[in-house]
Order: sequence, then C-alpha cells, then structure tokens
Amino acid sequence: MKRNKSLPLTETVFYILLALKEPMHGYLIMQEVEELSNGDVRIAAGTLYGAIDNLLKLKYIKSVPSDDKRRKVYARTELGNKILRLDTERMDHMIQMTKLQ
Repeated sequence: MKRNKSLPLTETVFYILLALKEPMHGYLIMQEVEELSNGDVRIAAGTLYGAIDNLLKLKYIKSVPSDDKRRKVYARTELGNKILRLDTERMDHMIQMTKLQ
C-alpha cells in the first residue's frame, strides 16, 4: 500500500470526519465526537473551529446551506470520505499485523 502523505489523521480530525456522517453544525459535532469516542475526546470550541478551517482548506469538508442562519453547517466531501476510509484501512492493517504477533 502506497503511503498517503495526509495520513495518519490526528485523533481530533478523525473523529470530526467520522461525526460528519450527516451535515451538522459545530456544537453538534463536538457532542457527536464525545459520544463516538466514549467521552475520551472532548473538543473545545477553539480547537474545533481551527480544525474546521483546516479541513475546509484541505477540501475534506464543505459548508452547506442551512435553514438556521445563525449556525454554519458542514458536511464531508467525497475527498473527506476517501481520506477517512484510507485512514481506517491503515488502522485496520496495523490491528491485523498486531494480531499476528
């Protein structure tokens, strides 16, 4: 498997992308990340919006229209789906190699 220079994702970025299985706003992303990680990952607002800015620049997520004009809503892009899948495959491979030991 050829190594992707964007991998590995940080734990925070991984969980943000994972949380965006459907479009959602920042506060909901923070709650979803905490739930998905069983409370192990708690993202502060500043960390979240810094990560969101970076993910927007990388085109892993995009801003989508919302009925609520007070909140920005984000969704994964196809590239975001791909990078999440690649990182999951990378981790699966490491787990399989560990089981062989």
